[in-house]
Amino acid sequence: MSASFLYLIALLNVVILAGILRVFRSMRQGVYDEAELERQLQSRGLMYRFFGRWMKAITREWQMYPVGVVFGMGFDTATEVALLATTALLATQHLPFYAIICLPILFTAGMSLMDTLDGIFMNFAYSWAFFNPVRKVYYNLAITGLSVSICFFIGTIEVLGLLPTEIGGLHGAFWHFMAVFDINKAGFVIVGMFIVTWTLALAFWRFGRVEEKWSARLAPGELSRPPG
Repeated sequence: MSASFLYLIALLNVVILAGILRVFRSMRQGVYDEAELERQLQSRGLMYRFFGRWMKAITREWQMYPVGVVFGMGFDTATEVALLATTALLATQHLPFYAIICLPILFTAGMSLMDTLDGIFMNFAYSWAFFNPVRKVYYNLAITGLSVSICFFIGTIEVLGLLPTEIGGLHGAFWHFMAVFDINKAGFVIVGMFIVTWTLALAFWRFGRVEEKWSARLAPGELSRPPG
């Protein structure tokens, strides 16, 4: 079920990626269809297709806080469950309360640090991407393509890990590796994919002089248009 869901998300993003590619190709002819790009971007995400009208109700920055509180109440990750179990175990060993709360405090500090760094990075990325149409299209091509790759990557790992246990006759080092592969380690691979993708994308952007080449093909009015 998990792999099927990931493949479904990947296919939906492939459709969006194809739409962004059409916008990108139209820029070769000096045409930038911002409305079409926005329509493609708004179609991303399975939940947005059903709850898009309610998502549009968020119009102020402070309104994100209650949304975050609701999200946090349902954020029961495997790490959080393990943390709660460990804390409960320590509580039965008659440890001082200040020793027990060290774990949740450290967990909260780690989450806050990582989310803050993520927010700083995304703020920089969005500020850079929405500076002009060329950057906006290029950024969304990179991020959507990366999303498709990650979904296919994780989904394929899950499928290959199930095959040795469900189908007899699959032996060898490769199938054994897939059967015992810890899916949590894939998180490190995903981080590596992000770093490599952004490094290659930025290098191609800078040394390939993408902005200069594509900006010259657009009418001056297109580059001065405020981001949508």
